Amino acid sequence: MIGTWWIWAVAALGLGIAEMLAPGFIFLGFALSAAVLSLIVLVGGPLAAWLTGSVPLMMVAFAALALLAWIALRAIFGRPGSAPKTFEHDIND
Repeated sequence: MIGTWWIWAVAALGLGIAEMLAPGFIFLGFALSAAVLSLIVLVGGPLAAWLTGSVPLMMVAFAALALLAWIALRAIFGRPGSAPKTFEHDIND
């Protein structure tokens, strides 16, 4: 049952809604991970067959993808609390 694609799609949607209610990229990495797993299971193939073989393996894949998504989001959007960009000169000078 954990291997059906729509469960992961609903989880991604729910986590995306949770991110809207609690902004700050807390749930976005998990939502992206669930969406990627949903696409993997929907498309099928040997990777999907290998992942859906056991629930613990699917959870490890979910955690690894969430970690990668979190690292990518940090690289794209920066760290919270980092200093805003300041300009020393005016563009019209």
